[in-house]
Amino acid sequence: MYLTRHEERILKGEEGYARQKAMEILVALGEIYEADRLIPVSSAQIAGVSYTSLGDDGIEWLESLEGAHVTIPAVLNPAGMDLKNWRRMGVKPEYARKQIRIIKAYKRLGVRPLCSCTPYLLGMVPMLGEHVAWSESSAVCYANSVLGARTNREGGPSALASAIIGKTPNYGYHLDENRKAGLIIEVEVELKTISDYSALGYWAGKLAESNVPYFKGLKDVDSVRLKALGAGLGAGGSVALYHVEGVTPEHKTALVERVERHQFGEVELGEVYTNYFKPIPDRVDLAAIGCPHASLDEVKEVAELVKGRRIKDDSRLWVFTSIAVKRMAERCGYLDIIRAAGGEVYADGCMALAPLKDMGIERVAVNSSKAAFYTRLLAKVDAYFGDLRQCIESVIGR
Repeated sequence: MYLTRHEERILKGEEGYARQKAMEILVALGEIYEADRLIPVSSAQIAGVSYTSLGDDGIEWLESLEGAHVTIPAVLNPAGMDLKNWRRMGVKPEYARKQIRIIKAYKRLGVRPLCSCTPYLLGMVPMLGEHVAWSESSAVCYANSVLGARTNREGGPSALASAIIGKTPNYGYHLDENRKAGLIIEVEVELKTISDYSALGYWAGKLAESNVPYFKGLKDVDSVRLKALGAGLGAGGSVALYHVEGVTPEHKTALVERVERHQFGEVELGEVYTNYFKPIPDRVDLAAIGCPHASLDEVKEVAELVKGRRIKDDSRLWVFTSIAVKRMAERCGYLDIIRAAGGEVYADGCMALAPLKDMGIERVAVNSSKAAFYTRLLAKVDAYFGDLRQCIESVIGR
């Protein structure tokens, strides 16, 4: 891989240990994937933020980079808790101390302590063709597919390295030839809810694996539904880019000459809810909404469903979102409505990364296939998948 003289100096350690380590990560990736050079990126979204995923070894590595500073705008993936209201969540002080230590380490590197899987709802909105280095699978899908930006599905260390150096190896979805779809999915069933789009994504992700799917037959698509679709794709498989006929910016030139065709109908939709996941029972410990982080419209919908009602004494309702959306929801009065019902709106965190078992939570209802998959995998609790109304009803007492 070609390096400029400046890049070579960084690699030799002439600009310090931390920048050298960052460059070593990027060069190693470039050599593995046969990149021809490094290219500039305009922003980074960095995974490896929750103590659940990072652990003590990860904290030590992160702190070893002290002295470096990011050179482009950079934000973080969700933490394992609300950074301000963790006591209200029931997070234990020992966990909170480690989590706050991680955030402080990132802040010393110049990373903005905005923890969200929806950086595009924080004002970080790359333009068509713009190169970025993002980590979180649903954010990567949204950037590549909906915005037409270009990013690979970065790991936490590589995204941080890109933030420090301001560049990424030129391979994968940064290249035109890798952005084509060879798999057409014809949607033959009406998708009525956001969770239906999430279910479609999960099913298609298992089918596509790491390939690029092209969807036909989707109607009444909006940004919230596309967000859910991409999150499902990234959980069911490792899809980082999809196209939707007549919707996404690259759809007109997205297909290769020879394609596979598959149909997604009523049977396939039902199978996701009943075969891949468990349907929501009458009683759960927690209904968790906001995977990916809820938009303002999604918070509003929760408020409308719980207005004048009350959460059961032995259940909880949590809505996860970014700090920016939470503040807007507060100004709109949605937080007051949700809190009056006994629910909470948390910023920064994620239900799948939170230490749920330590809080006495064993059964969780979600309206996201991604949340169902990862809450079961990472939080080690029972997760149930259904639509938003079903989630709300599972924790409502009256």
